[in-house]
Order: sequence, then structure tokens, then C-alpha cells
Amino acid sequence: MVNCDGETDILDTLNTWLADPMARTVGGLLALALASWLTATVVRRTLVGGMRKLAARTTWTWDDVLMDHGTLRQLTRIAPTLIIQFGIGFIPGLPATLVALIRSLALAGTILFLVLALGAMLNAIEEVYRRASNGTRSIKTYVQFLKIALYIIAAVVIVATLINRSPLILLSGLGALSAILLLVFKDTILGLVAGVQLTSNDMLRVGDWIEVPAAGADGDVIDIALHTVKVQNWDKTITTIPTWRLIADPFKNWRGMTEAGGRRIKRALLIDAGSVHFLGDDDVRRMAESRVLRGYLTDKTGEVTRFNAALGEDGHSPLNQRRLTNLGTLRAYALAYLKTHEGIRQDMTLIVRKLDAKGEGIPLELYCFTKTTAWSEYEGILSDIFDHLIAILPEFGLRLYQKPAGSDLREAIERIGSGTSALAGPRA
Repeated sequence: MVNCDGETDILDTLNTWLADPMARTVGGLLALALASWLTATVVRRTLVGGMRKLAARTTWTWDDVLMDHGTLRQLTRIAPTLIIQFGIGFIPGLPATLVALIRSLALAGTILFLVLALGAMLNAIEEVYRRASNGTRSIKTYVQFLKIALYIIAAVVIVATLINRSPLILLSGLGALSAILLLVFKDTILGLVAGVQLTSNDMLRVGDWIEVPAAGADGDVIDIALHTVKVQNWDKTITTIPTWRLIADPFKNWRGMTEAGGRRIKRALLIDAGSVHFLGDDDVRRMAESRVLRGYLTDKTGEVTRFNAALGEDGHSPLNQRRLTNLGTLRAYALAYLKTHEGIRQDMTLIVRKLDAKGEGIPLELYCFTKTTAWSEYEGILSDIFDHLIAILPEFGLRLYQKPAGSDLREAIERIGSGTSALAGPRA
């Protein structure tokens, strides 16, 4: 009887509580909140958990990227807002205005989470494309612009939903503010136009070595975004350049050098003009022992001999004769040396030439390309070539030009003071 009486009391209390309108409203709100929480939990565990397990089993990479960027996680947040949006009307006792307000807030939340999910999906698409292109091409500019446009549209729709007005009314109002919008989004518009030009014309890729003198940048491109391009300089500092500056200001891209497979050497030896002279017969015989010069000297000596023999009586004057010079022979030696060097490309331009003398010796320039584009290897090849040529100058009776140092002037003054010729060799 006690149990029956107890059950009767509970039923009576429940009936009394359900007869109260406020109690039914509170109970309905609690039930709606519980249903929203359960829906969010179930959807998150089943959808996100199941898709994560499925993505781990597949060999594709795009599904893993979608999961890493949280696309599905944002979509699961829509479920409770939908429950609230459609379930709030079944709760008794709520004023119509409050129902409309809660429904508008839930709809705004649905739009917000949907836009966040689309933004995460765009980020995933950008990463998948970057991986597919090995990081050399970037669509980050387009992705960022689409996200900005998407967020602006979503903001208009959310505000229109909250104030219960048509989005077209707000958009028409924004048209009157177009001048202000153009001013506010000036950098965004310039960045978008510049990014489209850079990408469509293949002017810039991630990983390119560029030089931008106006911005003080010299290094590798590590990021191309809507508003900025990041360049990691060789001293490991980061220079951030507005994207539109790469269209407005000139810059040098070294990608062509890398793709060609050869890096240019364009450097000159400054030869002391006072050491240039004609070669004697003994000099020619001595230099003919060189493997790289033997063929040149044989051909050139025969050519000079035939020319001088054709002069007849005029050939007795040294002013009419042709003779070999040590500088010309050095030029032939340097060219033959480069043609046999294993680090120099023979299928690209290879020249050894004399440049205009400008009071600092006679420039003998080497113009060629190495087989490697790696900086350290390139510098090693260049240094080895010039080390060899500088060291071999005395074999041709030539001297490298250099400006007199303070020690040279002091030594000359001391020699003059001691009565020794300033042109004499160094004292023992």
C-alpha cells in the first residue's frame, strides 16, 4: 500500500507540475537543450570518428587533409543549431517574438558554421594543390580572396537574418558605400590583381630565388599570399613584400638559371699592362710543352710565319711583322683550360675576351657556365679556376694588377731614402 501511495503521490506531483505552464516551458527548453547536446555528440562521434577511421585506411591524401583542417568538425556543429531551429516552435508557452528571435539566432549559427566549414574546405583544397605541385605553385591568393568574399556574404546574410530583413536591402545599401569599400579593401584588390598576374604568367613560384632591390630582398620565396610575399634572405632573415609591389617594381627571378642547369661565371682577371710583351722563340718552345697550348701554338706559329714570309722585304721591320703576345697566349690557354674543365658546360656560351681598359689593368674576362647551380659547388668551381689562372700568370711573364698598398709605398720611400732604386726587387 505504501508503494501504491508513493506512486500516487509522484503521479499527482507530476500532473500538478505539467499543469503549470511555466513548468512545461522550462521542461521543454531543457528537453530541447538535451536533444541538441545528444545530437551533437552522436553526430560528432559517428560522422567524424567514422570518417577519420576510413581516411586512415585509404591511400588517398585529400581525405586526411580534410580531416586535419576540421571540415567535418565544423559541419557537425550545424546539427544542434538545426534541432533548435526546428524544435523551438514545439515548446509551449513561449512568446512568438522570443520563438522568432531564437530561431533567427539558430539560423545565424547554422550559416556561421556552414561558412566556417567551407573556409576549412578551401584551406584543405589549397594544401592538396600545394602538395600535388610539390610546393612550387600556390593558389593561396585565390583561396584567401574567396574566403574574404565568402565571409562578407555570410556577414550580410547573418545580419539580415537577425534583423529579419532581406539581404538585398543590405546589399543595396552597401552599393552606396562602394567608394568607402574600395578604399578599405584597396590592398586586397591590388593584391588579388597582382596575384592573378603573377600566377597566370608564371612569374613567381614558391621556392624561386628572387632579387627585389627596391625591398632589399634577395633569397627564396617561402610563401605567396593575397597581401604579401615572404622571402627568406640568404642571411635567414625574412622580408615581407606587398604582392602588388612585384608588379609595380622590377625584380629578378633566378628560376631560369636553375631550369637551364648551368650558372654563369662572368668575372675578369686584371692584367698589369706593363707586363704584356711579345713572345720569343724560347718562350714559344717552352709553352708548347703545355698539352692545352700545343695545338694552338702550332697553328698560330704557322699562320704568323706564312704572313711574315709573304711580306718580302717589308718583313725585316718589326713594325710590319706579326708576333705572338703573352697576353694572347694566356687568353688561348684560359679558353682551352675551360674546354677541358669537367665542371664547365660545353654546350653553353664559353668565351674568354679582353674588355676595355679603364686605368686599372687590362680585364681578361671569363664568360662560361658551370654544370651545377648549387651555390657552394658553383663558388668552389669558380675559385679553383681563378686560383689556377692567377698562379700560372708568371709562366706567361704576366702580372696581376693591384693598387699599391701602404706597405708598398712605405717600402718605396725607404728605398729612395737608402739610395736604392724604387723599382728594384725586394731586399733579402
